[in-house]
Amino acid sequence: MLKKEFTCEERFIRYARIWTTSDPDSGSFPSTDRQKDLSQLLVNELHEMGISDAELDEYGYVYATVPSNTDKNVPVICLCAHVDTSPDAHGENVNPIKHENYNGGDIILSGDSSKVILFSEHPELANQIGNDIITTDGTTLLGADDKAGVAEIMEAVYYLLNHPELKHGKLRILFTPDEEIGRGVDKVDMNKLGADIGYTIDGETLGELQNETFSADSLVINIQGFNIHPGFAQGRLENAIKIAAEILDKLPKDSLSPETTHGKEGFVHPVSINGDVDKAIIKFIIRDFETDGLKLKEGLLEDICNEVLSEYKKSSYKIEVTESYRNMKEIVDKDPRIIEYAMEAIRRAGVKPKLCSIRGGTDGSRLSFMGLPCPNIFAGGHAFHSVLEWISVQDMMKAVETIVNLVQVWEENS
Repeated sequence: MLKKEFTCEERFIRYARIWTTSDPDSGSFPSTDRQKDLSQLLVNELHEMGISDAELDEYGYVYATVPSNTDKNVPVICLCAHVDTSPDAHGENVNPIKHENYNGGDIILSGDSSKVILFSEHPELANQIGNDIITTDGTTLLGADDKAGVAEIMEAVYYLLNHPELKHGKLRILFTPDEEIGRGVDKVDMNKLGADIGYTIDGETLGELQNETFSADSLVINIQGFNIHPGFAQGRLENAIKIAAEILDKLPKDSLSPETTHGKEGFVHPVSINGDVDKAIIKFIIRDFETDGLKLKEGLLEDICNEVLSEYKKSSYKIEVTESYRNMKEIVDKDPRIIEYAMEAIRRAGVKPKLCSIRGGTDGSRLSFMGLPCPNIFAGGHAFHSVLEWISVQDMMKAVETIVNLVQVWEENS
């Protein structure tokens, strides 16, 4: 019998306290060495479970194998989650707070009473009456994105190893760094991973299964102005900062932005602007569920630049577009079993499954196009990337149950 050291809740709280924020401005991989602190802990815990091949590679990836315990020829399943947390909110010295037997109403966070999780703004709280809620203290994010997924996979692995009567095929565990900054699978060794299908445990609300993500590009507008001494600038100076401001001012005010879109609507989102009189750079992220939609939005920015720069004869611009990821649905839909079996696993956990799209991306978005079809299963967290982040202990356990069910469903149908 394996020694039981932690529950899923305990695992999550332990992991949440480890500082793993990734850094988009870093040129290293992983972007921060601190991510390896959690990754090494996971390897140690996997070794203690008896998984001898668990390893941490030079890039911060954790690979591990749960051996098959069936004679059937079952596809190799990869279970994936990421260890880093978003740089959008402070992630050091996280202090998780457990609110037992939640009875409704607002949740005031103890470290900063001005930070309140409002019942009126978090409708999912209505489904948590009687459950145990974990929040931050209001001074940092919590890290449920995606340390909840990490804890749930670890708990499911422990459970399967401790219950050999539950039949399953070979499982490959993959914990990634730098997902939050779009580099999560940049250096995954797909041959080493050796999986046929995958599931990221990185979703939100209980019961959700995401088979569709945005397609995404990053776009940079480089503006070259014309600088001259301001004392002699009349009719000659062309200020790159002002040109950049004009470009931004011409973006639609009531559409095509994150704050004005929902559902399947995409957007054009400026995320930073830097520069001086001579040169300016505007960085955008472009999102749409259709690749053609990305091209239309990038064309809109090209048209705006042409219009603005037509008034500045000495200045110029250059647009650079980089592919970030594509909608996983194109790949996942090629094998209906991938979704059907996950839906059945959720149902067996006593939860009504909800197939939905995500207005974002996951490691699975890129893994799908790297040959590993990889939809996204709920992890139970809410209000990601903010100090108002929260998660239900009971929802985490349903995610564990779903994972355990999932590998059995694949074995049964193989």
